[in-house]
Parts: sequence; C-alpha cells; structure tokens
Amino acid sequence: MQDLLDSLRYATLAGFSWEQPRLLLLLPLVPLLFVLRWALARRRRAHLDVAFVAGELRRDWSAALRFVPDVVLALSLGFGIVALARPQRTDERVVQTGQGIDIVLVLDVSASMELQDLRPNRLEAAKRVALDFLDRRRGDRVGLVAFAGNAYSLAPLTTDYELLRENLQGLRLGLIANDGTAIGTALGVATNRLRDSPSRTKVCILLSDGENTAGSLDPLTAAQLAHAYGLKLYTIGLGQDGVVPYGTDENGRPRFVETRLDETTMRQIAQAGDGRFFRATDNAGLRQVFDQINRYEKSEIKQTRYRNTQDYYRTYLYWCLGFWLLWLGLKNTFLTNALED
Repeated sequence: MQDLLDSLRYATLAGFSWEQPRLLLLLPLVPLLFVLRWALARRRRAHLDVAFVAGELRRDWSAALRFVPDVVLALSLGFGIVALARPQRTDERVVQTGQGIDIVLVLDVSASMELQDLRPNRLEAAKRVALDFLDRRRGDRVGLVAFAGNAYSLAPLTTDYELLRENLQGLRLGLIANDGTAIGTALGVATNRLRDSPSRTKVCILLSDGENTAGSLDPLTAAQLAHAYGLKLYTIGLGQDGVVPYGTDENGRPRFVETRLDETTMRQIAQAGDGRFFRATDNAGLRQVFDQINRYEKSEIKQTRYRNTQDYYRTYLYWCLGFWLLWLGLKNTFLTNALED
C-alpha cells in the first residue's frame, strides 16, 4: 500500500525516465474529452420548460456528486497513459579493467625559465601545457618533481588530479632557493618515485631549458639508472638558442640575454631511456610535443557499463484498473444522473 501511495508523489514521478515520453503529451487531452462530451451533449439535449414559483431556486451541494464518476474515469485514463509511457529507473555500473601507466613530470623552475621566448614565459607555458596533458589522462597515476639547483618531489604518484593541478599551479620562479639546473639529480628523484611501481609502463617526462650546472649526479648516469629500473624517458628542450627577450630595464625598454640549450645531453638522456627528445621553441610547438606523447603513451583501460532497467508501469496500471472498476460500479449508483447521460 505504501508503494502505491509513494507512486503518486511528484518526486517519484520526476525521478523516472520514460520509454515513451511523448505519450505524456496526451494527459492534457483527458479533461478536454469531457469538455467536448459535455458540449456535444448540451447541443443535442432536449429541453423542457418548467415554471417555478417566484424566487431563486436553492441549489443543493449534493448535485455536484454526479460529477464523481467522470472524475474517476478521468483518473483511470490518466493513469493508463502514464502506464503506457513506461516509467523506468536505470542503474548504471561502470567497471574498469586493465591498468593505467605511471608518469612523473619533471619541471625545471630555475631562473632561466623566466625568459620570454615562450609566452608569457617558459615556466608558465610549460605549466599550462602540463595541466592540459593532465586533463587527458584517465586512470593513470601521475607524480610531480620540480628542480633547479636541487630537486624535490612535490607530489607522489596519484590519481588525485585535483591535487596535482594545485601543485602544478603553485610552481613559481624562486621556489627552490638554490638556483642552477640539476638535471641528473632531478632524474634520480623521479627514478626513486617510479622504481617500486608495479605498473608495466613507467614514464618520466623532463622539461628543461638549459644544461646541467648543479647537482652531484651526472645526467647520463642518472638516465642509465632510470632505464635499469624500467623507466622510459622523454626529454623536452624549451626555448630558442641565441638572444631572447628577458623583461625590461629601468626605462621600460626590453632586455635581451644569451641562452643555450645542451641539446646533445638531452638527446642522450632520451636515447638511454628508450624515449624521445623534443624541441619546443614556441607555445604551439610545446603543445604539439605533449600531443605526441599523449599518442605514444596510452593506458590500457577498458570500461564496461552494466545497465539494469526496472519498469514501474505496473503500479500505474493497477491504479488505472482500480479506478476503471470503481467507475463501472459508480455507473449503477445514485451518483449518476440519468438525465445527464
């Protein structure tokens, strides 16, 4: 009984999906059928003039009872339409199979990342593209390492992409007090993060704009060590060689500095790690580099969707039949005015 009463609540009806939702458009036609019947009957009905005594004829409220059968019939038709529209509820369960890959992003935050051959500067351009790269991962664990003269792990391998976004957005120039470019040390920190990973695919993506000038670990030695632990290394060289813009002087005029990327070492690191070296001299090139890495490194995640659909039309069919039987019973009672039929 409680289920029957619950089926009449607006919240219950609003929570359904409908197999034939267009049939619900017939509901406003139900009262129109009775209005049309009344109009036709009024035109064809014979009239008998009867003279009453002077004064207004008093109306009895019981005269309205003759409309009860029509109301019951309208309810029966309404519930019948609802039943035909097939109210349903669908539960969907998604099961993931397969395994994602583990990725560590290694970003240079040294002072040279302030150069403006990438807009607004090298570091901000790298952060934006790294965030876009992160948005495309599904089911992969990602970690973050930042380095300058030293290297620090800012985020462990995790699928908490919101945490990773916060850490990426928090990268800034001067984050690491000891300036320089410790590429070998940064690779060592990334290797420590990935070496115990159970994933079959372990990837390190290194972004830097200079040559190794700090740290006690040689970059090639670090790359060979990473390869021994099963890491694949992608290296991305940021910026142009030569004279590039670097802020303004005290008079507001643009300043320029000389810069050079040790491309040879970056290529050797990628080769030692069975990966690839990329050069990004502008924002569009950097975006294309990450697009290529996205195509190379795809996680083997498969999603299986299970849909369980349950029909609720029977409840409204019971209401329809119940009101129909009630209407048939009322047709033979005093509630029906024979002169009106």
